[in-house]
Amino acid sequence: MRTRLLGAAGLAGASAVGGALGLSSYFARRFVTPEPPEDDVVIRELTASTITLDADEQTTAPGRYGLWLNGPTGHLRFADVLARTDTTVTRVLEAVDFGEPLPGAARMNGYYHAGPPASSLGIPLEDVSLPGPLGAMPGWQVRGQDPARWAVLVHGRGALRAECLRAVPTLHDLGFNVLIPSYRNDIDAPASDDGRYHLGLSEWEDVEAALIHAVELGAQEIVLFGWSMGGAAVLQTLDRSWLSERVSRVVLDAPVVDWAAVMAFHARENRLPAPLGRLGGRMMRGPAAGRLLGLVPGIDLAHTNWVARAAELHTPILLIHSTDDEFVPVGRSQELARARPDLVTMPEWTTARHCREWNTEPGRWERMVREFLAPPA
Repeated sequence: MRTRLLGAAGLAGASAVGGALGLSSYFARRFVTPEPPEDDVVIRELTASTITLDADEQTTAPGRYGLWLNGPTGHLRFADVLARTDTTVTRVLEAVDFGEPLPGAARMNGYYHAGPPASSLGIPLEDVSLPGPLGAMPGWQVRGQDPARWAVLVHGRGALRAECLRAVPTLHDLGFNVLIPSYRNDIDAPASDDGRYHLGLSEWEDVEAALIHAVELGAQEIVLFGWSMGGAAVLQTLDRSWLSERVSRVVLDAPVVDWAAVMAFHARENRLPAPLGRLGGRMMRGPAAGRLLGLVPGIDLAHTNWVARAAELHTPILLIHSTDDEFVPVGRSQELARARPDLVTMPEWTTARHCREWNTEPGRWERMVREFLAPPA
């Protein structure tokens, strides 16, 4: 989830489909339908040490970022802003991980690091195959010093496993074995029967498969990380998995802790009447789920409301979520932290866009994670 789900063209098209019902179903369908990633920035000029891009909210944001080139066939990393005009921004080009950078369309990401075929981490990533409920799921594994301590990292909706790589150096330094699984409907993983996201309500089964893999290799303690919808899947894993007792702590980055609230936010952002936004959420669990949304079975968003379900949580959580998140508003995360101050540690964070807290303050992010996960002295 990195861009608006609806634009003016989408609203107009949905309106033409059939009024209120068509608009609500179109709105809801955008949340559950995997879509191929699209280029979203333009490279204007490259030198050995700089990159110039069209200026927008993404490309001028402070921090360190990655850029996919020619689809997934190339990747580079850039950092500080050096100069800016009314239409362009020039930034430090830190590295070209692979591929040939050329002017033209590209796709920005907050991952910064890229995985194989080349690794920018300097830490070996081992390809593994995880036997999931829908078939073999590819994943990455990093061997650690302590065979009993594992971390399982879960990326967000529409993202790639590389989203999780930012956490690997810190975990590696702490001695953790790290496992980064894919899950159903990822571009390199098995598709579900309906080909739809279930917003964590089925994806948790694939997270559980990763936990099983870790336990089979000796895990006694497991830490779960989740970004965005990955956070929603992690919370469902804590609730539903027979292995949840092995999970000692959880780190959530810009998580969805209430999908209904996220949908309501996007309805407002797109000037969709609130009743139509709520209708889209109700469609997900009712008879229309399969017919209009392609969801089989339907899903009940009430199960994703962890503010209402806060009393059911039993695992310490570090919750990192920026007040400037433009896609998953921070409000419900703040409410969860207030509801369970005994379990949830939530530092104040500003400036970062969705899932880009590490990008804007990597040292602070890594220090907080290190302190949260470090074993007692």
